[in-house]
Amino acid sequence: MEGADIELAYIPPGAVQLHDARLKRRWTVELESFELGVYPVTEEQVAELIGEPAAHPRRPATGISWLRAIRFCNAASEWEGLDPAYSVDGEEVTWHVDSDGYRLPTEAEWEYACRAGSTGPHYGPLAEITWTSADGLGAPHDVGGRLPNLNGLFDTLGNVWEWCWDYLDPARYDDYRVFRGGGFADDAWSVRASVRRGGSPRTQHEDLGFRVARGRFDAEGAAQGWSAEADRERAALEFPLPPGWTPRR
Repeated sequence: MEGADIELAYIPPGAVQLHDARLKRRWTVELESFELGVYPVTEEQVAELIGEPAAHPRRPATGISWLRAIRFCNAASEWEGLDPAYSVDGEEVTWHVDSDGYRLPTEAEWEYACRAGSTGPHYGPLAEITWTSADGLGAPHDVGGRLPNLNGLFDTLGNVWEWCWDYLDPARYDDYRVFRGGGFADDAWSVRASVRRGGSPRTQHEDLGFRVARGRFDAEGAAQGWSAEADRERAALEFPLPPGWTPRR
């Protein structure tokens, strides 16, 4: 085995405004520099590190749960001699923010890197930058098939949704984690930089994959728009469900 050969792009420091349309909430996150995968993790890379089959080596790895993505990140770190970013106890996962190992991006990191300075819903014309329902695909396309954004990242929009580290809404949806970006079967409304969706950490979909990040930070239990304390506070909130929400528990 030769390792996963993960190519990363340097993402400079900056700020991003996030938007939760259901809760009508906007907030700004200041970010330190970090690195992010140039491509979504491929079937070939998953096969090399955690033994999943690779029928289509250059396609994004899909059918990968959030927990399996965490496992991949730690395996990639261990292969390269890096401190793993995560401790895993059953389905409880702790992020050690001072680790230099591979990890999932926070959703603030993901959106900031995806936008690459753009302020609209897309960083370019969809037909030039990604794969959506307009292309009539029955499966994800090989990575890198269309134009990158100004950070040199391919396929952040369309092709496959991508897992992030953050909880979607722990008060209503318990352990659901965020995924971003839209997939090959989605239309332009879903394939936007600001769209937030999520699922159980055990969820697997044919259009859901992930890309990895790296970057270590000094704060304890907080980094890049995320904090363990904020998660606990959000989980304790009690208020009526907005229209269209279905209770998780």
